[in-house]
Amino acid sequence: MTAQEYVPERGGIEDLRRASKGCHGCNLYRDATQTVFGEGPGDARILVVGEQPGDAEDRRGAPFVGPAGRVLDRALDAAGLDRSRMYVTNAVKHFKHRPAAEGKRRIHQTPDRTEIVACRPWLVAEFARIRPAQVVVLGATAAKAMLGADFRVTKEHGRRLAVPEEFAAADGAVLVATIHPSAVLRAEDRESAFNGLVEDLRALT
Repeated sequence: MTAQEYVPERGGIEDLRRASKGCHGCNLYRDATQTVFGEGPGDARILVVGEQPGDAEDRRGAPFVGPAGRVLDRALDAAGLDRSRMYVTNAVKHFKHRPAAEGKRRIHQTPDRTEIVACRPWLVAEFARIRPAQVVVLGATAAKAMLGADFRVTKEHGRRLAVPEEFAAADGAVLVATIHPSAVLRAEDRESAFNGLVEDLRALT
């Protein structure tokens, strides 16, 4: 059971986005408000891959528009990168969460391997349309989706790596993995965590 049967073979990003709204490739769609697909220009040179939508993203239908998104925006700005020229998406397109009291923010749960694999066809298709020259991978879930279960962001962050062949990219494209912006919000020393995120992003500049 994967998303493959829902992914159109032809068309651009908008065609993918429309098709993704009806995806039942895994069970996460049942509890999510909507599919949260990627956003950004179709000719973006930089493609950013996050983990999954959060509470705010699930409600608004757009990636990185909640607290972690604000951290990402600040970090990109500090690194001299322009988000408006990037394509930003997530490895998993539906919000996995546990119930919360009425009026409270729902708490995300980490997607399991089956859910990551089920959603991968969407990510592969996004790469095929964008063919980025540079890729940013944010967090462990995104790293596992692209680089395998054994990849460790804690060990490999900030290094310029090759993009796996499964994901279409420009010739000589590079990939940089780093922490997810939400990790900054959870860190005891937020300033240090934020500075580390910015330093990793600067590997692209």
